[in-house]
Amino acid sequence: MAELEIVFWYWWVLAVFLLGIEILAPGFFFLWLSVAGVIVGTILFLFPSVSLEIQLIIYATLSITSILIWRQYGFKNNTETDHPLLNKRGAQYIGRTFSLIEPIKNGRGKIKADDSIWTVLGDDCPIDQQVEVVDVKGTLFEVKWV
Repeated sequence: MAELEIVFWYWWVLAVFLLGIEILAPGFFFLWLSVAGVIVGTILFLFPSVSLEIQLIIYATLSITSILIWRQYGFKNNTETDHPLLNKRGAQYIGRTFSLIEPIKNGRGKIKADDSIWTVLGDDCPIDQQVEVVDVKGTLFEVKWV
């Protein structure tokens, strides 16, 4: 039986395929597998006599090493933002005061915060009572009387 011969451009095609997966499902995981494929393809282009076993060992080593290096150093370089609560909409309301648009009965009521109506949890109180948001539990605000 003939031995399987891997040509350098097979690795480059694999790298492009993995890069396509990275574009569709971003997360910087497939990017490093793609980079490893480009490097192995380049090594095979320069040294065409490298055996398939050695190619696979180089690819596995480069893939694992690059992913571990990214995990170690890539996440530490996050920059601080001037809007830390941008994607935490409920947390933006903590500490703010609102009027109840529906009285709190049996521990639940409603407030209008900006352009949304939120369900609140707290002690029973009448409509139009001023309440302060003290905590967010999912989509529910925990409030106290002001």
